Amino acid sequence: MRHLWSPWRMAYLRKNEPDSGYTKLQATGMLTMTGCIFCDKPMEDHDAENLIVIRGEHVFVILNRYPYNNGHLMVVPYAHVPSLEQLDTHTLTEMMLLVNKGLGALRTVYNPQAFNLGVNIGEAAGAGIAQHVHMHVVPRWAGDTNYMSTVAGTRVIPEELSDTYRLMKEAWPK
Repeated sequence: MRHLWSPWRMAYLRKNEPDSGYTKLQATGMLTMTGCIFCDKPMEDHDAENLIVIRGEHVFVILNRYPYNNGHLMVVPYAHVPSLEQLDTHTLTEMMLLVNKGLGALRTVYNPQAFNLGVNIGEAAGAGIAQHVHMHVVPRWAGDTNYMSTVAGTRVIPEELSDTYRLMKEAWPK
């Protein structure tokens, strides 16, 4: 019998805590001084450790620590607001420009057949960190949902996040 070993996923899989974004972060050890990883991580000088691929003037791109698929990016404004309509035009524009560059880098590295782009605004919409709006960029391939996702509710990510980070940094359009 083969075993899938991905201990870094256990914190995500344990869901005994009440359903709030901050509580989930606390349970995974990611609750920070301000309570928001999207506010705190960019203030640190550890981009590789924090998986921050690129920094813009108003927005940064970070790998999802619990990805849906390899290369799952998030485009995040520095502004701590819960919804897109609270962002100014410069921030919204930069978000979409970095989404576009992310699509190009993901095509270069992974050659996906499609993408899902999404923003979950509010906890009822599935936002894990509902207080800080962010956009997901998820590469997709035909058949990327296999029996593990369907039967076990578990995703198999065959690449270390540090490798994904390195590849995305190298492929990011200049």
